[in-house]
Amino acid sequence: MSLSFKPVKSLMQSGSGSLSRWFSFIGLGLGVFLFLCAIQMFVNIQQLLKGKIIRKNGFDYIAVTKKVTNENMGQAKKTFFSKADIEELNSKSFIDDVAPLVATNFRLELSGGTVLPFKTDMFLESIRSDFIDTVPPAFDWHEGQNMLPIIVSSDFLEVFNAFAPAYGYPKISRETASGIPVLITCYGTEGNSEIFTGKILAFTDRINSTLVPLTFINWANSKFGGKKTEEYSRLYIKTKDANNTELLNFLDQKNYEINKDKTRFGRVKQILQGVFAGLGIFGLMIVVLALMLFSFYLQLVIAKSKENLQLLLAIGYSPKWLGRKIVRELIPVYSLIIFIALLTTEFAQWSFHHFVMSDRPELSSAINWVILLAAVVLLLISVFINYRLVKKLLFRI
Repeated sequence: MSLSFKPVKSLMQSGSGSLSRWFSFIGLGLGVFLFLCAIQMFVNIQQLLKGKIIRKNGFDYIAVTKKVTNENMGQAKKTFFSKADIEELNSKSFIDDVAPLVATNFRLELSGGTVLPFKTDMFLESIRSDFIDTVPPAFDWHEGQNMLPIIVSSDFLEVFNAFAPAYGYPKISRETASGIPVLITCYGTEGNSEIFTGKILAFTDRINSTLVPLTFINWANSKFGGKKTEEYSRLYIKTKDANNTELLNFLDQKNYEINKDKTRFGRVKQILQGVFAGLGIFGLMIVVLALMLFSFYLQLVIAKSKENLQLLLAIGYSPKWLGRKIVRELIPVYSLIIFIALLTTEFAQWSFHHFVMSDRPELSSAINWVILLAAVVLLLISVFINYRLVKKLLFRI
């Protein structure tokens, strides 16, 4: 036969501690609301940034350079990347691959021949083909070949079309640019020179450079520059997430410069994560303080009811049974408080989506399932802590 708690409940004297009880309930509700809102905003940040990142093949590619200052100007070791730097970057778990941009170490001159009568000094670079977004089959070169295949940055064509009218040149399309042969004159350090016919085969949106096959760069640097390049001005990092905070922190520590536009969302992410982490910690602190305040209330109730409880224990009531019954009375109250906090969080998320981020379909008006899980965990923790406390106090009587 199960015992009723109603006669026992009437013996519990709780009148004088009702104020602290209500303060603890209000504090618990406020703390849970702040904590759940912080988690939901973390989820929102991830969804917003995920929608902003444009990826190819599931990876981001970031150009990295060493910062040049007045103090390190002219010091190659401090402004160029070595093989040791590349190995260090490759060893990081948040970096999938690293490839150097190998530049020419001799003077080059570009001319448009009779089609576009202009001459200008220029540079050529090369990188592993798997780092280039558009690699045509003909992008290859071997010694003795006069035709030099070229991949040009799309930005370079835009720049040319911007200033071309001022110099009397017509704007040209990608198709026209691909059909115009250019003359590339390589000048060696010993006075030797050689002319190659360059042909634009493709345009790249990933790398801001004029790219040629790596076989040509290695051969030309040895022939015209006198040595093979072993230090590099720029590297390209391949990573699953350009906004990874570990990656950004590491690059900052190394004083490396990167494309700020590519990683600006990661910087915003760092700031927002810090803000909402602080909000979540503050909410948890309020929850802890509320539980402590309620524990004082329970201690006061048990202390004032000590004689009645001693009598109940003397006639055979178990401390475990009393503890379970007392805490069971609190479960509906805690459940109601956390449910109200959940509803308030849902309303805040709905308002945020509809009035602040109405143009962002990747966001949901409903709270994430993680929020529901966190609410259940908080309920279980609150009940468990109070049960342990009541049980401990009853055994002391």
